[in-house]
Amino acid sequence: MSTETINPRDPQDPRDPRAKGHTLQGAGGFMRSGKVRDLFDVGGGAADGRLLLVASDRLSAFDVVLPTPIPDKGRVLTGLSRFWFAETRDIIPNHLLGTSPNDLPKDFTDAAGKAELKGRMMLCRKAKVLPVEVIVRGYVAGSGWKDYKRTGSICGIELPAGLRESDRLPEPIFTPSTKEEVGHDQNIGFDAMVELVGGPVAEKVREVALALYRRGAEVAERAGILVADTKFELGTAVDTGELILIDEVMTPDSSRFWDAADYEPGRAQDSFDKQPVRDWLERQPWDKTYPGPELPAEIVADTRRRYIAAFERITEARFDRYLQEDVIAS
Repeated sequence: MSTETINPRDPQDPRDPRAKGHTLQGAGGFMRSGKVRDLFDVGGGAADGRLLLVASDRLSAFDVVLPTPIPDKGRVLTGLSRFWFAETRDIIPNHLLGTSPNDLPKDFTDAAGKAELKGRMMLCRKAKVLPVEVIVRGYVAGSGWKDYKRTGSICGIELPAGLRESDRLPEPIFTPSTKEEVGHDQNIGFDAMVELVGGPVAEKVREVALALYRRGAEVAERAGILVADTKFELGTAVDTGELILIDEVMTPDSSRFWDAADYEPGRAQDSFDKQPVRDWLERQPWDKTYPGPELPAEIVADTRRRYIAAFERITEARFDRYLQEDVIAS
């Protein structure tokens, strides 16, 4: 049971950076690697066991894990998720149990392993992940813009005529998708989601997802950041059966963040994410299969800067202090 959507591509391909090993060589309980996170079983039994989720600095683009890491990216993802779990626990309980290496069993890893875990680990409740991607959109962007231009709707939801690219929607919309083992996820309507998870669960997920988005958008907008869209992961806790929020929450990897100061409807917006990487890759003679090209130093630095800016603006905390003290504070 995992709290991350695992990349279906087999990481045993020696060209895949994950084949070189996970973030904690020598630690026990390793289960598997996703695109970004490594998952460990910390023990405790099937009913009340715990999972260790470790965010690496790996970066994926076009469904390929690239050979060049982005320094401290995993710590940005973990720190932001920790912030959002605290900000949203009145809306829905979450999987987070602990964030300190000292919360792990005594002999789980050595001193070097604990240093590597600092700022990038989450000790979690086990959960059965829902078989849908929980997506909320607040603006007309990305695939939603393409859908709207073609159909006048987004994922089957009718919208007013005359919207421009990047326009704010009248109300946020819930647009779930499938979790495909091969190829890209497919957008589905709410009725199709009901077929997958049942009516009561689907209704609850939609209610929670919209509430989470509204809370996140409100907090981020105070920091001058617009949350154009975001993806949540929800599951049912193995110990209690309750619906809980899992994985990562409103990070540059799971969300489209825009700078409010530069926001201009009618065009695509610059994002606090890996857009510099995607733009650079599009200019390379690369067929978007393994192995991906090494990234130049300036692209790595620009991407790292964007991730850290998102962390500091949203949390109002200093990232250097987070690195040193493992606390989210100014």
